[in-house]
Amino acid sequence: MNKVVLNAAAAIADIKDGDTLMLGGFGLCGIPETSIAALVEKGVKNLTCISNNAGVDDFGLGLLLQTRQIKKMMSSYVGENAEFERQLLSGELEVDLIPQGTLATRIQMAGMGIPAFFTPAGYGTEIAEGKEVREFNGKHYLMEMALHADFAIVKAWKGDTMGNLVFRKSTRNFSTSMAKAGTITIAEVEDLVAPGELDPDQIHVAGIYVHRIFKGGPYEKRIERKTVKK
Repeated sequence: MNKVVLNAAAAIADIKDGDTLMLGGFGLCGIPETSIAALVEKGVKNLTCISNNAGVDDFGLGLLLQTRQIKKMMSSYVGENAEFERQLLSGELEVDLIPQGTLATRIQMAGMGIPAFFTPAGYGTEIAEGKEVREFNGKHYLMEMALHADFAIVKAWKGDTMGNLVFRKSTRNFSTSMAKAGTITIAEVEDLVAPGELDPDQIHVAGIYVHRIFKGGPYEKRIERKTVKK
């Protein structure tokens, strides 16, 4: 089945106000740059965005924060985005901070069809408020729910027209799990090839999980660098 759409605008055309989106990437590594730009252009609002982080002020999800298109962020790390901090402290943005391992597992469980799981992460902290606690072998665990999304948007290195995806090195991060946890999964790729051109043993996400695919770019691929002194 050919799952190719013309461009990012066509891929996200039915995303509407209030939808929940998962967006792959870690920091600025492997983020769906083209799709984020299309979301900014579309102007869809009141989004709930599930992502490991919120980009930086002028790149990645930071662009959607600048235009006030995000209502709620579900993330594990947001320390490099001053606009995120401002909106959080002013009450403009709802935020659910989730331990990184818990966030990853909640997404994985959704893809596996498992509704909930128990983890010790966060027990005895604010994260535990309102959650079921059980004791196993003398240790306390929180029950965490699987995390689904209306749309999962990921960026891969290569993909074929049937939706099979190959990620390059660390760009796999959250994307392989997110691709399985969305009602509709959208993939943008650097290189779009015909069926049979990908080595089956190298495919990271099978095409059965992907509903739409397009060739994205051009990609800026920013790199975050640690700065300790000006």
